[in-house]
Amino acid sequence: MTDFPTMLSNGGVVLWLIMLVSAVGIVVFIERFLHYHRAQINSTEFLNGVRNVLRRDNVVEAVSICDATPGPVARLVKTAILNRDHGRERISEALEEAGLAEVPRLEEKLNLLATIAQVAPLLGLLGTVIGLMEAFGGLKDGLMAHPELMSEGMSRALICAGAGLAVAIPAQAGYNYLVSRVNSIVLDMERAATEVVHIVAETAE
Repeated sequence: MTDFPTMLSNGGVVLWLIMLVSAVGIVVFIERFLHYHRAQINSTEFLNGVRNVLRRDNVVEAVSICDATPGPVARLVKTAILNRDHGRERISEALEEAGLAEVPRLEEKLNLLATIAQVAPLLGLLGTVIGLMEAFGGLKDGLMAHPELMSEGMSRALICAGAGLAVAIPAQAGYNYLVSRVNSIVLDMERAATEVVHIVAETAE
């Protein structure tokens, strides 16, 4: 069985490109995963805490709680608190504007991961074509003229094809997982926005 260093040397330049793309995908996935882990909070518990503080008419403490809590839900709640004296309609408008600003932040870099999932198999195909061209390039001098060259070309073709798929499959799975995390956070944002309007209006009376 071919070891990893031998595969790297046999794969050629295209394999190194695939490895580079793979490294970028891993970095993007880890960064987004950690970002979403910090962004997704227990919104019910958080809103209950804000409600209790606002009932004591302590707006400054409520804002401080929002500042100390990471994630878009806390920023939306802070927006509602800062607009609490402007009525329900203005609070809803401010929340909608804030929500529209938060979604692109959540979706940042996801397109890069999706692009990697699409490009990796194409790079693998490119390496396959180059390998086959090298493998059959010696046929003009006779079938047995360059057996080593043909073997190396076929090996490169298979290595690149396998590497491209090995990068594309987890990249696509990672992208789908992160999209599901974004959808979950956006759903929390929508629920929190609806509830905080009632909380702010109730405690402002």
